[in-house]
Amino acid sequence: MFTTDKKIEAQPICIQDCGLTDYRTALQQQLQLRDKRQKNQIPNSVLITEHYPVITLGARKAANKFLTDRSSIEKQNIDIVDIRRGGGITAHNPGQLVFYPIMNLQQLGLGISEYIRKLEQIGSQLLTQLGIGTQTKKDFPGLWVNSEKIASIGVRVSKFITYHGMAINIQNDLSIFDLFVPCGLDNVKMTSALKQTGKNFQMNQVKQHLSSLLIKHFSSEELVEYENHT
Repeated sequence: MFTTDKKIEAQPICIQDCGLTDYRTALQQQLQLRDKRQKNQIPNSVLITEHYPVITLGARKAANKFLTDRSSIEKQNIDIVDIRRGGGITAHNPGQLVFYPIMNLQQLGLGISEYIRKLEQIGSQLLTQLGIGTQTKKDFPGLWVNSEKIASIGVRVSKFITYHGMAINIQNDLSIFDLFVPCGLDNVKMTSALKQTGKNFQMNQVKQHLSSLLIKHFSSEELVEYENHT
């Protein structure tokens, strides 16, 4: 299924568990880390988080399709944020695992497409550990369980440095996706690990699994620094 097996030279990596965060705050943190990474002031870093309910709009306006008016959404205490990442409209809320790699693709020897395949590999391997098999679809970054989407990817790269990232539905309330057309793809249904297995998961354990996969794919065990900000 995946073809990105390029060996990456070991790089230091800092993984931060940010707990439950406001999306706008996490975005500012990403931008600050991106600027520092561009200046080589910090190593490759990853922010792991869950977000308070928010709908984010991607750079492709044609892929940002609401099914109800924005004011009624905001009255439900769901934030709406316009951002400049790849992909279309999506949502984040508690129970969804989100991670934002701030990495130098040039130093890793990866092109953007190879990097996206790496994220898909990581997400697929994580969900396999939870008992869920996934597939990819050509030209549609992310992960699917048959016809339902379980993980979304939206990235941006500036001067070789990545930001934004991947969101994986673990046990979040999927009704938030009924407010818009996910990723701008008509007739797409979203699913989650909970929906697929009927099991509730310990999010801290899932984050630990994710951290191990990030180290495996982007670093080495002796080069990792782990910060827990919960």
